[in-house]
Amino acid sequence: MEQVIQKLKDAEVGTVKIGEPLSQHTTWKIGGPADVLIEPGSVEGLIKAMAIINEEQVPFRAIGRGSNLLVSDEGIEGVVIKLGRGLDHLEINDDEITVGGGYPLIKLVTVISRQGLSGLEFAGGIPGSVGGAVFMNAGAHGADISKILKKTRVLYPDGRLEWIDADDMEFAYRTSRLQREEGICVEAVFKLQKGEKEDIVKHMQKNKDYRRETQPWSHPTCGSVFRNPLPNHAGALIEEAGLKGYQIGGAQISEMHANFIVNIEDAKAEDVLNLIKHAKETIKKLKGIDMETEVEMIGRKLKTP
Repeated sequence: MEQVIQKLKDAEVGTVKIGEPLSQHTTWKIGGPADVLIEPGSVEGLIKAMAIINEEQVPFRAIGRGSNLLVSDEGIEGVVIKLGRGLDHLEINDDEITVGGGYPLIKLVTVISRQGLSGLEFAGGIPGSVGGAVFMNAGAHGADISKILKKTRVLYPDGRLEWIDADDMEFAYRTSRLQREEGICVEAVFKLQKGEKEDIVKHMQKNKDYRRETQPWSHPTCGSVFRNPLPNHAGALIEEAGLKGYQIGGAQISEMHANFIVNIEDAKAEDVLNLIKHAKETIKKLKGIDMETEVEMIGRKLKTP
């Protein structure tokens, strides 16, 4: 890895850190070290970094703000690319916006709402980055990213940089083609609607308040752990099974919202995995329903339950 690190530094791709604990870069505050973590200073820096990664044939993983992500206690092999500062540009052109993949989603919702642009109010209070939201087709309150995305600029592992129209993104519930192709959302263009600023801000704030009142963000958490097995809801199934407050190690199924697992006392990834496994087995036994996780699980020696 020494040669890879030196090449990344020489190319001035952005910030380069060695052995960086990923617990500092996930909302769960869980995760061992990355061999190398880079935060590209620009799109050009990201492209340079990807070229070096390909040339040296090292594994890589892109992350945003670390929500919806469980990282192994053993860390991640190779290079972790964190999209943040340097890929957080925002351009507003009438009712369309072009925004970098590293832009915080909560900040974006607030900024455009105050500009009198409607369409993202559903995302009020959703943690994560724009890139992660496109990757996962983030949604709430009956709406999601697919409803407003016009196109997205994607960097592929082989170095290709392409624009993809929304119709070709293969969006489904918390899913996009990027999950299969390992594409990195560099930026996105959203088509919004002009409206009354006061009404839009009020709607956005209502969604933020609802999240604060019903979800346990006072403790480190990743967001929803399980996909809703429609027409059922994961949180309701877990609560009906009597698992609210169930704890393994430092991880606990939230007493506020059963589809959240909170880190209440230096939880390890293994604690969370064991809780997920217990919930899945319990729901299968009681309800005959197979629960699928929404949270991504990555890293060394991490066994998906």
